[in-house]
Amino acid sequence: MSPTKQQEAESSSDHDPQVVVTPAEATHSKRQNRGLWRDLTAYWILGLCNNYGYVVMLSAAHDIIKQFNPTDETEETTGRGCHLVSTGAILLADVLPSLFVKMLMPFFPFWVNFRISIAVAFSAAGFLLVGFANAEWMALLGVIITSASSGIGETTFLAYSSRYNKNVISTWSSGTGGAGVIGSLSYATLRDLDVSPRDTMLIMLIFPAIEAFAFWLLLRRPQVDILPVTTVESTEVLITDDKPLVGFKEKFFYIKHLLKYMLPLCLVYFFEYFINQGLFELVYFEDIFLSKESQYRWLNVDYQIGVFISRSSVNIFQLNKIWLMSVFQFINVVYFLTEVIWWYTPSIWIVFAIVLWEGLLGGGAYVNTFYRMSKEITPDRQQFAMAMVVQSDSYGIALAGFLAIPVHNAICGLPAAVRNVAW
Repeated sequence: MSPTKQQEAESSSDHDPQVVVTPAEATHSKRQNRGLWRDLTAYWILGLCNNYGYVVMLSAAHDIIKQFNPTDETEETTGRGCHLVSTGAILLADVLPSLFVKMLMPFFPFWVNFRISIAVAFSAAGFLLVGFANAEWMALLGVIITSASSGIGETTFLAYSSRYNKNVISTWSSGTGGAGVIGSLSYATLRDLDVSPRDTMLIMLIFPAIEAFAFWLLLRRPQVDILPVTTVESTEVLITDDKPLVGFKEKFFYIKHLLKYMLPLCLVYFFEYFINQGLFELVYFEDIFLSKESQYRWLNVDYQIGVFISRSSVNIFQLNKIWLMSVFQFINVVYFLTEVIWWYTPSIWIVFAIVLWEGLLGGGAYVNTFYRMSKEITPDRQQFAMAMVVQSDSYGIALAGFLAIPVHNAICGLPAAVRNVAW
């Protein structure tokens, strides 16, 4: 190497020793940056539409149960106003199919157009089944199909993101947060305007159509003739060998390297959904401007606002210590568990503030996990890594659903609490 070239190499190494960009990769980068707004916008819309049905089903959980369980022995004997069937049952129907799909998808051929076609069709079918349900099994089947749609979409879109600019992870996460706000807010608003459950679900059929438009018309096709820019921006590099993973055995043994991302995210979502589906519906303030059913809906809206804010903030603020968020979320569990037993909080506005904080933690854990992966894992391995780690929140949510049901029923069996101090 000549002295001049050696000095240039040393200078480049001093500034950023881990970034190596070939001329071909630089050309690819320039091509990708032109029209980048289309990819970023498309991924925001895809995040919105993919999670919209999932959020709506959770927001409607209380109404779905009440529709098919109009009378309740527990309400008569304890005065707590509990449903015998916890909203945790809806949570399980809304997460277990998604989890099952997420577990299988990383090991199946990546036929992206076929996968998204199934996801869009299932999303529409879910809304129709819940809207026209005349029995509880039919409504639950609609929730299950919607869950499968969300699982197929999430694993596919996150894996597909490895072929695009890494900032699509940020817009995807923001879009999923937007789904929470728009989904819960639109459902709560339409129901408060006395729109029937069937008409509410029919109105929401527009979102599968928007998802199809964003994927097949707005999102650009990735260029496969040139490899993406292989830059690693973190000193904590997961794997130095960036060869693609081939075969089931190689992929399976690679999972152990992903546990540092999966475990904290799983814990955050376990605590979060234990609150949302096991305890939310037991938080009730009498004689205020919101009915009991409206309180549940608007607490969900409040939570989703927190999720949206944090999922949209990764380009402003990053936090690598996801485990810290799981600690804070556990503190929230302790608060809500004691609150639903003794009803000691004097104002619903305090509950709204804590629920907002809960949403900030959950959304922050999600977006920071995947954004960190986009920087630490080489592109050839991101497709599989993203598809695996996205399962971890579903593991936490499923465990929360199973635990929420017996805990909910145990609390419902307690004597009615009295809120002695109210503002």
